[in-house]
Amino acid sequence: MDPVVILTLVAAIVVVFLVASTVRIVPQARRYNIERFGRYRRTLQPGLNLVLPVADRINTKLDVREQVYSSDPRPVITEDNLVVNIDTVLYYQITDPRAAAYEVADYLQAIDQLTVTTLRNVIGSMDLEETLTSREEINSRLRAVLDDATGKWGIRVNRVEIKAIDPPHTIKEAMEKQMRAERDKRAAILHAEGERQAKILTAEGTKQKDILEAQGTQQAMILRADGEAKAVELVFQAVHRNNADPKILAYKYLETLPHLASSDNNTFWVIPGELTEAVRTVTRAFGDQSTAGPPTVQPGEAATADDDDTSDEIRIPQLDAGSTASLDAATAADEAEKQAAAAVSDAKAEAEAAKSPQVPRRGRTSGD
Repeated sequence: MDPVVILTLVAAIVVVFLVASTVRIVPQARRYNIERFGRYRRTLQPGLNLVLPVADRINTKLDVREQVYSSDPRPVITEDNLVVNIDTVLYYQITDPRAAAYEVADYLQAIDQLTVTTLRNVIGSMDLEETLTSREEINSRLRAVLDDATGKWGIRVNRVEIKAIDPPHTIKEAMEKQMRAERDKRAAILHAEGERQAKILTAEGTKQKDILEAQGTQQAMILRADGEAKAVELVFQAVHRNNADPKILAYKYLETLPHLASSDNNTFWVIPGELTEAVRTVTRAFGDQSTAGPPTVQPGEAATADDDDTSDEIRIPQLDAGSTASLDAATAADEAEKQAAAAVSDAKAEAEAAKSPQVPRRGRTSGD
């Protein structure tokens, strides 16, 4: 082969090698640390960069994006001498590639060990209950310590989170029992509150029911009393409007007396004290009638009780306007007194008969 061709090929290869060694392309969010003859020279930024071939070399390639580091569970002793396993999650970002490469040998291991020691110091001043309920406080104290320590390493700790806190198995069982007891307590309280509310509502309903029933009974009694009052008023007005004379009223009074003991359950009958007054009223009525004008009766009739009548009613002579006979006032009065006495005697006999269930009651016959 021609030596010129060989030299040309060698020169081309050398040029290509020199160009490849001179040009460096850095991706986005990456940083390259350049050393010249073993000494830090500069940090290449993203894009096209030129370096000296053979003299400059890339020492470290770093990613400046925010990264996540999850540590393994580590045993930590609390203030009340209980061992709990805690694992953390760390969010960090490289802010100074030179310091991250030359200030610390392995920044991840350094951050992990610093997290464990800081966590043990923080948890050692808390009991188990406080440890389980103070995650925010633990996170903030961890972040403050790590951020202060990793600043000179060119690393910024953005966030520290406790992923899990695992107490011992016996403590878990005790906590489960406690939680179960708390839930049973709340359930019992809620059940008691429900029963109490139900009883209150039932009592309120019963109260409203009794009130409504009492109001209904009151309204019914008021309406019934109003009806009776109106009925009495109508009767009173009818009597006065028709101008009933005393003998009719006395007659109706005497006519009602035998019905007072008509019930089979009556064993005691009180004779009203107004009976004699009613008889006198009838007597005065007939006396006034004879005085005003001679009352007439049917021929052959007298003021005596009917012999065939077996009832307790007292027959008052019926006046006839067409009769020509006159009744004597004294005779009518005596006759009325006798009939009233007979009615009283019959009423007493009926009352005595009602007291003795073996002796049947019977009315007054014509031979009494």
